[in-house]
This record gives sequence, structure tokens and C-alpha cells, in this order.
Amino acid sequence: MSGWMLAALLGGLVLLGLAVYAGTLLARLKRQHDMQRQAIAARNERILDSVRVIAHAVRDGQCDYSEGAIRLTNLLDALQIKEGRAFASEFPGLYGLYEKVKEMPTHEARRALKRNEVMKMDLERSGYEAELEAQILKDVARLKDFQLSR
Repeated sequence: MSGWMLAALLGGLVLLGLAVYAGTLLARLKRQHDMQRQAIAARNERILDSVRVIAHAVRDGQCDYSEGAIRLTNLLDALQIKEGRAFASEFPGLYGLYEKVKEMPTHEARRALKRNEVMKMDLERSGYEAELEAQILKDVARLKDFQLSR
């Protein structure tokens, strides 16, 4: 066998080895991508389960509109979806209320306030809830069976 044939054979083997290596890397990347997509889908479904439960609670009066708006908007914003959906335009009542109450203190910060400050804040919040109630009820009615498009 001549030298150039040996070099061509050796070069071909090197190229074949690199091609096999590249193929295994691509297959591994595809598997990793598929697993990541499945994990995101499972996470989104767990979030949607919570959204549906809270929407039912708000609709049935077991959860204040403000608390529901805070919880639901945070959950919806946590969904990982590829179409870049803006839920604020789809659920204007919940997001509208959230924007009005998000800066109001809760838990320890609320307990630190004077009673008259808490009452004033509660009155303000209930006014926002009454103003947006009809739209909030429409929003939660849609959310109680909400699905992401596949």
C-alpha cells in the first residue's frame, strides 16, 4: 500500500471517528432537550393545578379577591411558555387588582401598623375589589379550567 493511500485511509478513519462522536453528542443534546421540555411541562401542570384550585376558591368565596389576585398573578407569571404570552391582557381584573394592592403590607408588616391604618388600607382594598369584582369573577371562571395550548 502506498503512503498516500495509507494517509487517506487514516484520514477517513479520523473523520469517521469524529462523525460518530458528533452524532453521540447530538443525540445526548436531543435527549437533554427532551428531558428539559418534559420537566417544564410537568412544572407548568403543577402550577396550573394550583391556579385552578385558587380560582375555584376565589369563585366560591373561600379566598379574598386580593389574596387570589396576588397568588394567581404570581403563579401565571411563573409559567414557562414558549409563545411569550402576556397574561395581564387575558385576565385584566386579576392583574388590575394586583397592581393596586401589590405594595400594601402583609403579614408582619401589616401587624406593625396602627389599627386605624389597617382599617384605612382594608377599606381602600375592598373598594378596589368591588370596582373590579365583575371582571375578577370572569377571570376566575376562565381560570378554573385553564389549559395552556400545546
